[in-house]
Amino acid sequence: MMTLIFLTKLIMILVCQIVFLPMGQCSIDFWPMDAKLIDETCQKTPNPNLCVSSLKSDPRSSGADVKGLGIIMVDVVKAKAIIGQNKVSGLLKQSPGDLRLKVGSGDYDAISNHQVPNASLAFSRDIPHIAEEDMSEAADEARACELSFSGRSPLTDVNNAVADVAAITAAIAN
Repeated sequence: MMTLIFLTKLIMILVCQIVFLPMGQCSIDFWPMDAKLIDETCQKTPNPNLCVSSLKSDPRSSGADVKGLGIIMVDVVKAKAIIGQNKVSGLLKQSPGDLRLKVGSGDYDAISNHQVPNASLAFSRDIPHIAEEDMSEAADEARACELSFSGRSPLTDVNNAVADVAAITAAIAN
């Protein structure tokens, strides 16, 4: 009796998988449309390859519109800015009197506590020109941090990364 119930359930599962498998395959066909929107959007940015790789690495990009892609990129800026803040904080512990690091700390504070939240809100409220402005300012803040050092700073990599993704996000808002 148990074997009969087991076999019945197994057959039902197999039938369901066979019947619904084509529907599952249909959903895969939507990804090329998403990829096309990502590619078209990123081609209008200063760094298309970084844009594409940043967006395609986030599962939210599947099915996102341009506004959604902008919100994802604001989150990328936020993540990179947190890395920058942490790096500046660590360096300030080693050299608490370094004015250049204090400038960088202020720059990253502005990015994390002002530009990122404002841009995110602007995208969600369909005010792209505000998002563009805030992300342009975020890129400028990261560049200002870098310029506060004469020559290569200990923050060059993170400053460049934040400036790059912020510039991409500003272009998407535009």
